[in-house]
Amino acid sequence: MPVTESKALLPAPIDKHQPTRQRLWPLWIITLLALALAVALALWSWQQWNNYQSLQQSIASLESDTEQLDRMYGQTGSEQGQRLQALEDKLADQRELIATQQRQIDHNARELLEAGNRTRTDWLLAEAEYLLRVGNQRLMIEKDIRGALAALESADEVLAESDDIGVYPVRQQLAKEILALKGLADVDRTGLYLKLEAAIDSIHQLTDNALVHDRAPGFVSNNESDSPESNASEPGLIAEGWHKVKQTLSQVVVVRRLDEPVKPLLSPEQSAYARLNLQLMLEEAELAVLRGHQELYSRALAKASNAINNWYDSSNARIIALSKTLDELAEKNVDPELPDISRSLELLKARLAGRLDNGEGDTPENSNDGEQGDAS
Repeated sequence: MPVTESKALLPAPIDKHQPTRQRLWPLWIITLLALALAVALALWSWQQWNNYQSLQQSIASLESDTEQLDRMYGQTGSEQGQRLQALEDKLADQRELIATQQRQIDHNARELLEAGNRTRTDWLLAEAEYLLRVGNQRLMIEKDIRGALAALESADEVLAESDDIGVYPVRQQLAKEILALKGLADVDRTGLYLKLEAAIDSIHQLTDNALVHDRAPGFVSNNESDSPESNASEPGLIAEGWHKVKQTLSQVVVVRRLDEPVKPLLSPEQSAYARLNLQLMLEEAELAVLRGHQELYSRALAKASNAINNWYDSSNARIIALSKTLDELAEKNVDPELPDISRSLELLKARLAGRLDNGEGDTPENSNDGEQGDAS
């Protein structure tokens, strides 16, 4: 058998290779990659959580800001509403004021238009009316007889200058009222007030020497009881001895008579109180003079006179002068009965109304025609 054939019939040889070691580095790479991926995923999750928390905080802050803004806008809206209401009220007041001013302007324009058509007689009558108003005010409110008389006399002169025969009844009534005022005793309120002020100044100058001391009624010392007549009535030595005895007794004994009321002595505090009390009484009299209150005036002066008689020495020169001044002031009448002088003003108003209603003030010719009609 040939060799080639024998070899061909033999089983195929088996290659004997040495076993090789398994490589693990890819597994490590995968593990590392997985670990890195897990760490990255954890970091990303932590970052997302932080972002979520920040977002939640931002949302909460936005909600709080939104609520605050809502409250703020609510208050602002309320304030704006109040301001708008106040502005509307103010605007209404301004409109009312403008309307009032417009009415006043219209009234003044009509008055000026009528004034331009008035004659000299109308102006004189208006001046006389003003003077009569002043006279009534002086007499009724201020009780100034002299001022009221001057105003009425001036009004009569103006009416005489007007040459309006229609004012004859007014002048007739004015003559009666002027005569009534002249028959009143004018009250010099300024002079009475100044006299009372002088009396108050004299009270401030009073010292304790003017108070009642040893000269009070009912006080008699032993020295005063030793009159020359009593000594002269006793003869010689007996009189001399009796005089010496009385001089000795006068040094230790004081005799007071109780059959007359004794005025109390005043301490310095009581003296200041007495002066203040007198000042208040005289100030009350001043107020009564200004108000024209006769009863209050008389009562205040009576109380002041009684206080002076009770607490001060009647032989003091200042007290004598003050008492005399108060007695003179007590005789004054500060509230005379005042006559009614308003009738002349009413008549003049009626005359002015008649001239305006009849259109007598339009032209001088109409004014003359009206005077002729009154004369007829």
